[in-house]
Amino acid sequence: MPQRSPLCPTPPRRRHRLARALAVCLVFGAAAATAQAQSLQSLYDAARGYDATYLAARALADSAQYRYEQVKALNRPSVGLTASTTRTETDTAAGSAGGTSTGAQISALQPLFNRSNSTTIDQAEKSYAVSMADLETAEQDLVVRLSQAYFDVLGAQDTLAATRANKTAIAEQLASAKRNFEVGTATITDTRESQARYDLATAQEIAAENDLRTKRIALDQLVGSTDVAPRTLLLPVELPAVDPANVEEWVTMASQSPTVRKAQLAYDVAQLETEKARAGHLPTVDLVGGVGRNRNTGRTTGSGLSGNTTSAQIGVELNLPLFAGYSIQNRVKETLSLEEKSRNDLEFARRSVTQGTRQAYFTVQSGLATVKALEAAEASNQLALEATQLGYKVGVRVNLDVLNAQTQLYTTQRDLARARYDVVLGNLRLRQAAGTLKPEFVSAVNRLLAP
Repeated sequence: MPQRSPLCPTPPRRRHRLARALAVCLVFGAAAATAQAQSLQSLYDAARGYDATYLAARALADSAQYRYEQVKALNRPSVGLTASTTRTETDTAAGSAGGTSTGAQISALQPLFNRSNSTTIDQAEKSYAVSMADLETAEQDLVVRLSQAYFDVLGAQDTLAATRANKTAIAEQLASAKRNFEVGTATITDTRESQARYDLATAQEIAAENDLRTKRIALDQLVGSTDVAPRTLLLPVELPAVDPANVEEWVTMASQSPTVRKAQLAYDVAQLETEKARAGHLPTVDLVGGVGRNRNTGRTTGSGLSGNTTSAQIGVELNLPLFAGYSIQNRVKETLSLEEKSRNDLEFARRSVTQGTRQAYFTVQSGLATVKALEAAEASNQLALEATQLGYKVGVRVNLDVLNAQTQLYTTQRDLARARYDVVLGNLRLRQAAGTLKPEFVSAVNRLLAP
């Protein structure tokens, strides 16, 4: 019995059975995918404990706290213990002499006035604040990187689904063209056009499968799992509007972004460095003290000598630099130049954040408008396809018109899905640009996903 070509029509009864079986498979497949799918929030929690870039930033921030505590010791008292023992032997014409000296001393120092040390401590405090700003930046970067990878997988899935649907529709059109050619109602051109479009759809399907595989690997790498299945957007899709709706309000919020704060702190540190350089002309005052005990045992020819000595002292020590070869003056000039550099870096950071915030804001607004336009285009393309298919059946449209209408519809559906994901990501990038992106915004995005 001859085999039936997969592109030839299937008998009605068998086609109905296949349709019911396919529907059952889709229902159970969708249920299984939903049960295994992970939310963005759960993957973010996993990434916080796995992503090496974020963990490195967190470890660096933790170390900054201890570095700050080390510097604070400059204004705290210091205590030291010194112990020694010495043996002496002397031979002279009058005889021999010798002895042993053993002693121990505890000394202490408490800075009373040291402008350089105080400035260094202030700098360390600013540096600790810089580390906290870096950690906040790393957290925001993790949210955006994970969300990007998450929606990249969803976008690749939609592209593959649209490509396969387009291929199926082309296969049906190819089968129809072959039937019409066999009965003499169409030319071989229709069949060849459909075959060429089918081959192209097959190549696009292979590329879409590989792209999805690559996107999944990237997402798996972020969270330390395999075969992560993201949840799709909740239908009907309702994308949130930009809030606040005024770009100037976003620019105002951006003045407190981690990037600007870090540049401001660097400028503060540079100013403190100039102050510390000028402190080279100032005296230092320390409270010093100590207590010691020595034991001496000695002997001469025919006699012995020994004794114990206890000493204690306390005082104030003043150190005043008089001349250091112009090193202090030149150090001040150097720090003033570096201070000017930091001031310009701060201004550049403010301008860059302002520009980035404005661009991100208008990108989201444009994305929302694009989504609305593509939603209207999807409905129009659906009606156009139905009209073209009807025109082809009655002979007023050719096969190529149907193929183009099908491709246009699936391309629009793919672009619409991608535009929706871009709006969601654009909202996160806007908050990142303004420096207001917090981990709790992951939950807000999570509410847009199917349960």
